[in-house]
Amino acid sequence: MKTCLIVIDVQESFRHRPYSTERDMGAYLAAQNALIDGCREAGVPIVRVFHVDGPTTADNPFAVESGHVRPLKGLAPFDAAETFTKHRHSALVNTGLDVWLTQNGIGRLIVSGIRTEQCCETTTRHASDLGWQVDYVTDATLTFDMTQPDGRPLPAAEIKDRTATVLQDRFATLCSVPQALERARASQAA
Repeated sequence: MKTCLIVIDVQESFRHRPYSTERDMGAYLAAQNALIDGCREAGVPIVRVFHVDGPTTADNPFAVESGHVRPLKGLAPFDAAETFTKHRHSALVNTGLDVWLTQNGIGRLIVSGIRTEQCCETTTRHASDLGWQVDYVTDATLTFDMTQPDGRPLPAAEIKDRTATVLQDRFATLCSVPQALERARASQAA
């Protein structure tokens, strides 16, 4: 079964949001870059997805006009097999990614990127429901602290734990970077 790495929303836009912090950025980028490098070496296609929404003004970091819809500084450079722009949480909604995956015989997706509980989780659930096998690499996703409806803080680490819990064995196989790469290499060899 052919595998594809999807790098979701790893863009400078996030560094221009008030909730952004560099606290977990180094560890995230190390994992994301190791995944990219390993997939490149194994001949696994890598797809880049950018998120664009909101007003089309320079002060909106998710608008093309801002100049921030570009790869995150520190992300390993790679030649994308294809680049898609999304306007919803799932990378599979009205982007053409589903068509591209089908045309290229992709049966397994490796999901990575920003934000763990939003676009990465939503894409994972959507892909699983559409019949793709998904390897979800929690270490190669990034999110930020949030505030719960009752005002209590919700640390990023707890958000990642919650996402892993709800995806595991329901929508995805949870993988470390080495596990995802091993599974990808095996699928490319088959």
